[in-house]
Amino acid sequence: MIKEKSNPIIKKMMIALASAFIVGIICVFLKENLNKSGNGSIWNIINAIFFVDVTEKGAAGIGILYIIGKIFLNSLQLAIIPLVFTSLTLAMSSITDLRKLGRIAYKTILTFVLMYVAATLLAGIVGMTSVNLGIFKYMPDIAGGDTSNIQLVETPNPMGTILAFFPENVTAAFANNQAIFSVVFISVILGISIGFLEDKAKNIKKVVEDLNNIITLFLDVLMNRVAPYAIFSLIVRAFALYGFSQIKPVISYILITIMTLLIFLLIGYPIIIKLFAKLNSKKFIKEMIQPVLIAFSAAASSPALPLNIKINVEKFGVSEEIANFVLPLGMTINMNGTAIMHVIGTIFIGTISGYQVTVPQIMLMALLSMLAAAGTPAIPAAGSVLLFTVVNGVGYVNETALLIYSLILAINKPVEMFLTPLNIVGDATTTILVAKSENELDKDIYDGKKVYKRDLEIEEIVEGRF
Repeated sequence: MIKEKSNPIIKKMMIALASAFIVGIICVFLKENLNKSGNGSIWNIINAIFFVDVTEKGAAGIGILYIIGKIFLNSLQLAIIPLVFTSLTLAMSSITDLRKLGRIAYKTILTFVLMYVAATLLAGIVGMTSVNLGIFKYMPDIAGGDTSNIQLVETPNPMGTILAFFPENVTAAFANNQAIFSVVFISVILGISIGFLEDKAKNIKKVVEDLNNIITLFLDVLMNRVAPYAIFSLIVRAFALYGFSQIKPVISYILITIMTLLIFLLIGYPIIIKLFAKLNSKKFIKEMIQPVLIAFSAAASSPALPLNIKINVEKFGVSEEIANFVLPLGMTINMNGTAIMHVIGTIFIGTISGYQVTVPQIMLMALLSMLAAAGTPAIPAAGSVLLFTVVNGVGYVNETALLIYSLILAINKPVEMFLTPLNIVGDATTTILVAKSENELDKDIYDGKKVYKRDLEIEEIVEGRF
């Protein structure tokens, strides 16, 4: 039996996370006390040094933590398009049996849908329980706020997601991270073609493989050397931006949603892994800590994709073709956490605005949420913006509803941070289930009895040269 080498990066991540929460809470109290005592100018200096967004027009300051976090996120975003392209192309090139490809795609989509159903069912139960217990209740006085300046963000028809898969220009698809659907389509077509052409396209396949290795090395260095400092910076800044006074009007929605998200994350997914994959759920949760921390701190799914692929292949024993197919696709259309937030948020908005929420309306919320979440870009705050698609679709559009939606949109950062890990853990869960059903999961690697070879090679390069 080969013992798995200890992974110091997990310890560094946990230290960074714990430190970030401590410092972040201190910043919240400091901000509140300085502003209340008339010393807001002191906080303004602190904000200028550490937290200010230096890219905003007229922004004055250094923004140390903002710059550290932004450099890290930009570096991860830089790898998204080439990683999705190379990994998905290589996965498709190894599947020359179109019946197998169809079977994998069918299992993947079906599992995504079932995950959505489970997530929205839990959200509906929690939301209505909150209404019945009086946690969510009608607040007529809140309508006294000024709604004249509310600007609702136009949301696209979720069915437009289908057309997003078919680009009209190749270079435009690769020039924009939001065109990830188009890159998926191009990668599938190219990969299948390489697989059928075999030796005639071996040079192109070799180029794609080399590019994939370069991206893998780049991401390993980034995660092992930069990630802990970036996570600390991102989380502390998020705390510093939102004081307690800003979240008081919707504190019940925030707490209930975060509680529901944690239940699905820490109980729901492990049960699925244990019951349906018959694997050690503790191992699953332990290995997912790193990508969860990345998704949590960035409040976006795409930065965690590279690490998610790496862990599924090297720690869970999933075949590369399954991981490279399911995970990029899941990043684009599988958003369990977003769906939970949409349903609970809509129930909260409807109840507080005086609407009578019914079971058929909750079913409609779930359907609209699945469609909206599937079309949600894997970028920060996108899920909050598309909440209006669900709210509007159910018909909660009076003045109070618009006011509450606007308030949630402004301060939904804590919920966004907690929901994003569910999206990537849901993708990993689906990957394991599909791989297990196709007999393409090496249980010895999952159980730690065998170490994935490339993990050692990359680790030696990273440890020896950087």
